[in-house]
Amino acid sequence: MSSIENKSIKRVTVRDLQRMKGSGEKIVALTASDFSFARLFDRSGVDLILVGDSLAMVSLGHENTLSITLDEMLHHCKAVARGSCKSFLVGDMPFLSYQINVADAVKNAGRFLSEAGMNGVKLEGGLMIVNTVEAIVRAGIPVMGHIGLMPQYVNQIGGYIVQGNDISKANSLLEDALALEKAGCFALVLESIPQQLGHYITDKLSIPTIGIGSGVYCDGQVLVGYDLLGLFEEFKPKFVKRYGNLSSQIIKAVEQYSREVKDSSFPTKNYSHMMSPDEFKSFLDAKNDQL
Repeated sequence: MSSIENKSIKRVTVRDLQRMKGSGEKIVALTASDFSFARLFDRSGVDLILVGDSLAMVSLGHENTLSITLDEMLHHCKAVARGSCKSFLVGDMPFLSYQINVADAVKNAGRFLSEAGMNGVKLEGGLMIVNTVEAIVRAGIPVMGHIGLMPQYVNQIGGYIVQGNDISKANSLLEDALALEKAGCFALVLESIPQQLGHYITDKLSIPTIGIGSGVYCDGQVLVGYDLLGLFEEFKPKFVKRYGNLSSQIIKAVEQYSREVKDSSFPTKNYSHMMSPDEFKSFLDAKNDQL
């Protein structure tokens, strides 16, 4: 439970997300990796916060998502959970935390709920992880699927490229989506697939689809928080719209701070703790008496 949780605020649930699909209300999702951003996103009315393994790149400086460990993910999930009292929270299961065997996958998934305060977990993969998804769901853990471009499989698929753009690959993605729904996923991320295919899969599923680079017809959208805010400058995928340019604002603010420190215009008395003249005189008199 968040340390700032307001008991009067109801957290979004799986049923709420499924109701939103049924009513046509779009689901708003963002990634966050720390307390401060989670709190701001939560206050802004975000329905779902994903602690994505993309934090390996945007927060920790790795080249891709493959280097982050389970313990590191849990550490960031705990911080996000402390900052949120409304959004549904999903933790990304990192590379090799669910691919080796089903028993370990269930145990590792459980840690996201029991230790890190998440409400569910996300796994990348289609037909090849159906047995794992079924086992995790049987353990009472909500699972969000993820198909299309899967960053944990970037070396296998040959880069960050659009998926499902021919008949065979599109059919495979549809089969993956239907299999994951049958396995018990409560929602499905569709990443970097053609808009028409995103629309078709969304219509075929009874569970919500959350798109990222997959068109407007998905039931919701997710972006990496750092991308939306213009904080990650190393590259910009086609599907990213920057709603802010905080990088330039931060650089400008720090440059101004640096100048003011250098020329001693900061801190002024307004930003300094002061003794009264009488108190300081008494201090000096006492020091002189000691001499």
